[in-house]
Amino acid sequence: MERRTALRAFAAAGLGSALAACRAAGDGGPRAARPGSDAPRTPVPSPSSSGTALPFRLDSGPSDRPQVALTFHGQGDAGTTADLLREVEAAGARVTVLAVGTWLQEQPESARRVLDGGHELGNHTMHHGDISGMGPEAAYAEIAQCAQRLVRLAGSPGRWFRPSQAKDCTSLVAEQARRAGYDHCLGYDLDSLDHTDPGPEAVARTVLDGVRPGSVVSLHLGHRGTVAAMPQILDGLAARALRPVTASELLAP
Repeated sequence: MERRTALRAFAAAGLGSALAACRAAGDGGPRAARPGSDAPRTPVPSPSSSGTALPFRLDSGPSDRPQVALTFHGQGDAGTTADLLREVEAAGARVTVLAVGTWLQEQPESARRVLDGGHELGNHTMHHGDISGMGPEAAYAEIAQCAQRLVRLAGSPGRWFRPSQAKDCTSLVAEQARRAGYDHCLGYDLDSLDHTDPGPEAVARTVLDGVRPGSVVSLHLGHRGTVAAMPQILDGLAARALRPVTASELLAP
């Protein structure tokens, strides 16, 4: 109850700007191919929706704001996703899901549930392969096809791209992400290691031991241990007066 009360108080102050940032992301992302075509097409790049010259690579946000971004690599079963979203929403938190294209294709209702909860979607490639090991055209196709799925499902390709099976964009991947219209590669400064399934206590401890104002935290959908860790994580963030917001709000001017 204390966690929910504290985070709801933070949310009341910041939710409006979070949703405004999400809407701005829909206007500032890349343009994908017309609906009905799976062939990757070169989108028309557009200026950053933040209105500021953010660097291409972003691993964290401003350290002078009491905010963090919980970012989830997006694939997993619908039930686990729904349970996680209920948990964060009960605490007044908002998150960013970097969606895998096959997950968007197979579970469009889960992706819509993310948006309906006031969260945001980004691009985590079409098939979640080792993008750093791909050639230019294969890497581009992975990014562009996922962007097209996002446009068809949500009306926007999202503002953020995160490479699959890699923390950072290589120069080749960065070039293809820009070619696909993405202005930013969203990394992270704190890895929860939840994908190794170490147990809820270990996941929560890793996050809370490393979190700081401005942190971008890497988490994953589809892991029951992550869902079970969320109450302790959210309690710990509230105790530190840190509000979980979307990446767009964290990195807003």
